Amino acid sequence: MAYPYHITLLIVCPLVFLAAFVDSVAGGGGLISLPSYLLAGIPIKLAYGSNKFAMTFAATTASINYIRGGYVVPRAAIAGALAALPGAWLGTSLTVHLSERALHIALMILLPLAAAFVMFNRRFGEEKSAREALSPARTIVFSALIGLVVGAYDGFFGPGAGTFYMLLLAGFVRLDFVAAAGTAKVLNLASGLASAATFFSEGSILFPVALPAMASAIAGSFIGSRLAIKIGVKFIRAVLVIVVVLLFVKIAYDALNEFIL
Repeated sequence: MAYPYHITLLIVCPLVFLAAFVDSVAGGGGLISLPSYLLAGIPIKLAYGSNKFAMTFAATTASINYIRGGYVVPRAAIAGALAALPGAWLGTSLTVHLSERALHIALMILLPLAAAFVMFNRRFGEEKSAREALSPARTIVFSALIGLVVGAYDGFFGPGAGTFYMLLLAGFVRLDFVAAAGTAKVLNLASGLASAATFFSEGSILFPVALPAMASAIAGSFIGSRLAIKIGVKFIRAVLVIVVVLLFVKIAYDALNEFIL
């Protein structure tokens, strides 16, 4: 580590708390948490592993809150989570075969469209849409496809996987934003577990930093998910738009750097 231990924790823990708060509401917390480890001078492989470890506990905390509040759709959560596990493994395996530049270009097109859709389609994600529920069979099929595809993305690239889970669950499974946020956390937990297990098996988790970060992540996730349940759709919509915009900026920046280099 480039800094003394206590300075490292002062950098990482508050940012991980904020990341987990945001992630529990609308996904995208990795945009904040992962750079915090790098800012503290932690090598990138250990940063990735430690981040996955801490944020997996954040996803667990948020999932429990949403389940207790009745905002997780069991059929969608189980089907999606089961598909997200092999999806994340597949995504990790594909990293050596696929071009990140192609993914950057696709996301630079899709993310602004997603942000515009959420901002201008005010009925999207409202409770009324949940009454037009899909049949049980279609719910399972669509949820499994979402888990597989976004789980693969999470394993391959990562930033904003929770946001994509949520948007797709709201759009294709017709869940309101609170139910989509809750169900998305269960899917996010599944793909995160697959990733964290891989990093653990490779010895790529810096536990002296990851354990305090885990405590911060649990606290941020608990508060964020409770607020999402209490305030509801308007709060989630606002955070979601901010996260989608930040995702676009981050991916555009990465793509520009890759092009220049």
